Amino acid sequence: MAADRSRLSTQDVARQSGISKDTLLRWLRSGLVPEPSRDGRGWRSFSPAEAAGVVAFAERHRGVAPGDGPEPYLDTGYGDALVWLEHVDWSFTEAKTDYLTHGCHPYPAKFIPQIPNTLIQALSAPGETICDPFCGSGTTLVEAMLLGRNAIGVDASPLACLISRAKTTPLDEPRLNAVRAMTERASHAVKLYHEGQSDLFGTQLPPYELPQFKGLDFWFDIGVAHELAILKYYLDRVESGEARAFAHMVFSSIIVQVSWQDSDTRYVRRRKHIERGDVIRKFSQRLAECNDAVTHFGNQVPSGVKCEVVHASALDCPLLPLSPVHLVVCSPPYPNAWSYHLYHRTRMLWLGMDQETFKANEIGSHRKYSKPVNGATEETFGAELRAILSWLYPYLASRRYAVFVIGDSIIGGKTVRNNEVLARAAESCEYRVVADIERHIHAGRKSFNPSVGKIEREHIVLLRKTT
Repeated sequence: MAADRSRLSTQDVARQSGISKDTLLRWLRSGLVPEPSRDGRGWRSFSPAEAAGVVAFAERHRGVAPGDGPEPYLDTGYGDALVWLEHVDWSFTEAKTDYLTHGCHPYPAKFIPQIPNTLIQALSAPGETICDPFCGSGTTLVEAMLLGRNAIGVDASPLACLISRAKTTPLDEPRLNAVRAMTERASHAVKLYHEGQSDLFGTQLPPYELPQFKGLDFWFDIGVAHELAILKYYLDRVESGEARAFAHMVFSSIIVQVSWQDSDTRYVRRRKHIERGDVIRKFSQRLAECNDAVTHFGNQVPSGVKCEVVHASALDCPLLPLSPVHLVVCSPPYPNAWSYHLYHRTRMLWLGMDQETFKANEIGSHRKYSKPVNGATEETFGAELRAILSWLYPYLASRRYAVFVIGDSIIGGKTVRNNEVLARAAESCEYRVVADIERHIHAGRKSFNPSVGKIEREHIVLLRKTT
């Protein structure tokens, strides 16, 4: 509890520094002082050390004319930043990880936001562009935008792209109200489904249809399936494309909860106690939480910051043109660790997504590496990394960084050091490994397929373009 009370707000730190809150916010947004952690509401929360750094910075530049401007807190030549990164406590044991839109949708094995946040602050400047070629649920993209950087995300999963777009798109009140209105109409229709085909006013059930996919009756109670189908019928009719994507993300976030799939990380059937009307109740509760999250996110993103999310397979990326980028920050799927196509299967099928194509294209999936004949190997992963690095090379600015957060894998009973596989791939593509930092994964932060072992450590590998 004492540690929590020691955290300071932006106003507290501004007062200690003898400056206005607006001045401190300007320094933060322009990268003159590093961003602190954020609390559960997404507000800035300074540790005593972070506050002391701001106070010292303010003292050094007391009386500097606004037009002159102070020197950056972190060296913009990136030399000092590399030394600083070597001394960061990368475990982030007590860090809050689900603030703002980070907690809007479950996603197995995503890396914690403090990792890209730290890297983005150290190795880029506000106004530059950050790329994550394996963007997943958009962790890097959200942090880049909060730090005043533009963002580009690429992922083979259509669900990942939906989540990333929804989490990085601020919505105004009218568009959020449109989703709420459709939710109320769906709630009324669900009552009609359970109690009768029309109400006193003659209102009829909408012409919704159950999705036709294999296993629908295995994974869902028939009443739950009808409730989901009714809800989706109305959400599909939200007029704004951005608001509709947001509504679909919230819809997706509850599907495993109301199914008989054990959890987001266990694709086995388990009977659960799901009551009539739970679909609408859970969706409404989740919608309220995500409404607050996306509103607060929008209020904290500097004006003019943009994000682009591209649905593309990494295997096809050499054919994908990309805007110029100044920093790459990513955590690629570890070989033989997860099968995202499996854990997200019912979500993708309910949303009408091409689950089979993603299944065929997914990099690193347990299915792909566990085949007894013609299965993927360490060499497969190395070739895929070389293709990705070669594709990124012409778009990455001169002598800038590509950072990969990556752990070991077990393939065919053998431990594969993926940081070493990455290093070999990088050297063949004219990148230089300038740092390989080992971090401990706090228990519960990131777990993997138990059949291939639990990974307790991973590496933050910094590659620098040589030209």
